[in-house]
Order: sequence, then structure tokens, then C-alpha cells
Amino acid sequence: MRVSGHALLAMYYYDFREDQKKDLRGLLSSMLYQLYDQFDSYYDIFSTFYSKHHHGAQKSPSDDDLFRCLMELLKCPRSPPVYLIIDGLDECPSTSTQASPREQVLSLLEDLVEAQLPNLLICVTSRPEVDIKAILEPLTFRSVSLHDESGQKEDIKKYIASFVDTNRKMKNWNSEYKHLVIDVLTEKADGM
Repeated sequence: MRVSGHALLAMYYYDFREDQKKDLRGLLSSMLYQLYDQFDSYYDIFSTFYSKHHHGAQKSPSDDDLFRCLMELLKCPRSPPVYLIIDGLDECPSTSTQASPREQVLSLLEDLVEAQLPNLLICVTSRPEVDIKAILEPLTFRSVSLHDESGQKEDIKKYIASFVDTNRKMKNWNSEYKHLVIDVLTEKADGM
């Protein structure tokens, strides 16, 4: 759909190992960058945004500026459906600071849903952590939980078994050790 111009897509994956992928700014910047060239009508919005910030000569725009720019894009007339996919939200840090990065992202999601933009579709994946569930459950139209699905656990077990059986160093282990590794890793994966 995106390639044919019938939809726009921006995806973001939170990764606790990458500093630039731990906060709201990274999410907003990435979403804007990805949407930039997908719809011709966005060009004027980005051009105005760039000019407003002195063509990059001054400090970076604030998170609020980035959010306003995203909202302007999402409200653009005649825009095809926009799919925003946020993967691994649970990897966004939840610190005890005043407003943790995760709280900021959850607030953004609340704002986007409350804006009731008819062409916006949001998909968020995450482990079922309490703070995330508390915010997202009231907002969701459809929720799918794979956390406790036996099929998912079986897929994880098959993947681990395949790796153990084909790994150069592990494939020659005795079957008792292989089964122990497979069982422990399957259990520790906790559905992920």
C-alpha cells in the first residue's frame, strides 16, 4: 500500500542498547524523517518548519516543535492513511525522573488518539508492563496479547532447539544438556 501511494508508513523500534532510540525525540524525529517524502503535500509543511528554525542554523527544534509538525502532517487534507508502528515500547526507559522517556511517549500516544484523526492508524507492540497497560488499554480499539500464548512459547522453543541443533559448538553436546539449555532459555524468554 505504501509503495503504491495508498498509505503512508513510519516505523520505530525502541532498543535499550541505542542511546538515540531511548526517548521521545528519537521517535518524533524518525517519524518525521520517514514521512517526509511519502506525500507531496508534506513538502510545504517541512519547508516552513525548516525555515522557521533558521534553516538548521540555530539549535534543534524542541520536542513540542517536532510534535506540532507531526500533527500538522497528520491533519493534512487528502492525506492517505498514515500507519505509525512503534515496536518494543517496553524498551523505552521508565525512570523515576519527573517525566521519564516512556511517560513522554505514552503521553504522545494519548494525544494522538485523543486527536481522533480519521486517517491515523497506530500499532504499538510491547511486553505487558503495568504502566504501559494502564495508559494503552483505555485507548485501544483492538488489543492482541501473545504473552501467554502456548503457540508462541512453542515457536520460541522450536527456534532455540533449531539453533542448538545447528550451532557448530552446541550440536555435539549430549541430549541432556541440549534439553536443559532449550528448557531454561524457553522459560527465561518469558514469551518474547
